[in-house]
Amino acid sequence: MAEEPPGSWFGFGFCGFGQAPGSGRRRQVHSPEPLQVGVDIRRVSASWSYTAFVTREGRLELSGSASGAAGGCRDAWASEGLLVVLRAGPGSGALLQAWAPGSALRGEPLWAQNVVLEAEGEDRPGGEAQAGRLPLLPCARAYVSPRPPFYRPLAPELRVRQLELGAEHALLLDAAGQVFSWGGGRHGQLGHGTLEAELEPRPVEALLGLAMAAVAAGGWHSVCVSETGDIYIWGWNESGQLALPTRSLAEDGETVAREATGLNADDSQVKRMAGAEDGAPTPFIAVQPFPALLDLPLGSDAIKASCGSRHTAVVTRTGDLYTWGWGKYGQLGHADSSSWDQPRRVEYFVDKQLQVKAITCGPWNTYVYAVEKGKS
Repeated sequence: MAEEPPGSWFGFGFCGFGQAPGSGRRRQVHSPEPLQVGVDIRRVSASWSYTAFVTREGRLELSGSASGAAGGCRDAWASEGLLVVLRAGPGSGALLQAWAPGSALRGEPLWAQNVVLEAEGEDRPGGEAQAGRLPLLPCARAYVSPRPPFYRPLAPELRVRQLELGAEHALLLDAAGQVFSWGGGRHGQLGHGTLEAELEPRPVEALLGLAMAAVAAGGWHSVCVSETGDIYIWGWNESGQLALPTRSLAEDGETVAREATGLNADDSQVKRMAGAEDGAPTPFIAVQPFPALLDLPLGSDAIKASCGSRHTAVVTRTGDLYTWGWGKYGQLGHADSSSWDQPRRVEYFVDKQLQVKAITCGPWNTYVYAVEKGKS
């Protein structure tokens, strides 16, 4: 496998607790800025008030409301109530630790357990997500929850490839490319056509027969990317995070008039309000309980997706970054604080001749790994 050329991590959005890329003097960054915290960052995991960085050398550094550093780390997963760290162990083993974020990684962890690692390929910031990336454990038979019980086993027949946690729900992608969801469903985030909760992983039936390559869980919405580059999205659309018309943006004068055709064919919760140019009522989607196919501008194919609390980010096959949804803190990267209910390309990376290779969203911010074009 060819070696990945060196790139850089960038951050934008909320930094009110001094987390990178902020300095503590600003609450928000509206355009991508190179991260100055550490070098050779391997992984980034962002919570609301702090961010965890893991370098290729295995050093974990915390930035924001939580501080501290530790060596010998393979991975980290940040949430407000729990910081989960996967540390190297003897032989093929590893030690999983759950810390209080304010502990500065000192003293004793809240919980610890030895886990067995499976063979892993080359792990690069711009590479494909691998089974074993937290909160999914390396054995791919259990995951870590920010609320007790911390260790939650998965049925072995699921053959898990990726697992993502939202505020109240979980998404799972299996080895065959099938998507499962469970947890809270009051915003349609499970994709089963109802607002009911599910206690156990349930296949998203609308996606059966479509092989998916990646999933992403927002606060109360969900996204998946197919093997062929299509995007399917569902759940809560309060801030336009589904790229569907939303009342809140229309009332702010920040949404584009759309045709009022076909948007309620799949039983979406549709609210209508006068205002379309042709005199017809404008449809607003509050909740989309089934997966909806989303087309990117220029017919671009997607390869990766990540979600914040109420925003969405997608990387295309050509290395462009598109974002939409809630933008109050600059987390969309468009040099302003506007919210958008349609995909919009982040021009910073185009202007700088950079190709985006990886994306990870915190609740109110976004982190991007990019390399120079022509060197990938």
